[in-house]
Amino acid sequence: MTNREKSLHTRKVLITGASSGIGRAFSHFLAERGCHIILTARREKRLENIKKEIQASGGTCTIIPSDLSKESSRTFLYHQITDSVGDIDVLINNAGFGWYGYYRHMDWLLARRMVDVNMLSAMHLTRLFLPRMLERKQGHVINISSIAGALPNQGIAVYSGTKAFLDAFSTALYREYHRTGVAISTMRLGPVKTEFFDQALRKPNGRSVPSQRFSISTDRVNRALWRLLQHPRRAVYVPGWLALTKHVENIFGPVIDLLGPLLLKQRND
Repeated sequence: MTNREKSLHTRKVLITGASSGIGRAFSHFLAERGCHIILTARREKRLENIKKEIQASGGTCTIIPSDLSKESSRTFLYHQITDSVGDIDVLINNAGFGWYGYYRHMDWLLARRMVDVNMLSAMHLTRLFLPRMLERKQGHVINISSIAGALPNQGIAVYSGTKAFLDAFSTALYREYHRTGVAISTMRLGPVKTEFFDQALRKPNGRSVPSQRFSISTDRVNRALWRLLQHPRRAVYVPGWLALTKHVENIFGPVIDLLGPLLLKQRND
C-alpha cells in the first residue's frame, strides 16, 4: 500500500445528498475503507439509519441534516462541520435530483429548487471549503455530474443545464488550482440504478426517464470514485466508454434534433 493510499484511509469526507442513492453507496464504501464520513441531506431519519449501519460495521460517521437548497443551511452546515469535525479532506458534491418531461409542464418552484440543489449548493459549498484546502495545500473537491451536461436532450432541459454548469465550473476551477495541492474533479456518470428514477417519476408532472433501462450499479461508481481519489484527474466518465458522448452532439446533433421531439411526445401521450 502506497503512502497516498494509507492517507486515503484516514481522510474526512463530506458527502452531500447522502441519504439515498449514490450518496448512500459512497458513504458505506468509504467508511469501510477507514474514512471518517460526514453526511448531509434533508431526511434526518435516513441519515441516522446510515450512521448506525456504518458504526455497526466499525466505521466512523457524523451526520448534519440540512436543506441544501437554502443558502442559510449551507452556511450553517459549513460552520457545524468546522466547529465539530475540523477541516475536511474531500468534498463530494453529490446532492441532486431529476425530472423528465416538457419544460412547460415543469412547476417553476421545482425548477428553481433543482437549480438550487444541483448547481448552487455545489458552487456555494466549494466556495466555503476551498479556501482552507488551499491554505493547507491539500484537498479534493469532486462534483458529481452527468453525461447529460454534454448531451442535452428532450425532457431534461433544466437537469442538463445544471450538469453543464457543473462541468464548466469544475473544469475552470481545475485550471485555476492545478498544482496547488488541491484537486478539482468531475465524475460524469451515465444512468445509475438508484431511486433517482422513482423520485423523478413522483415529482409533479414527472415522467419515467428513458435512460433508466441502461443504468449501471453503484458498485461501478464506487470503484471509479476510489480510483479518482487515488489518482486525481480533471474528469472521469462512468462507465469509461461514455467518454464518446462528448462527440455525439457534434456528430449526431441534427439527427437528435429530429428524433428528440418524437420520443418525448411518445412518452407523454
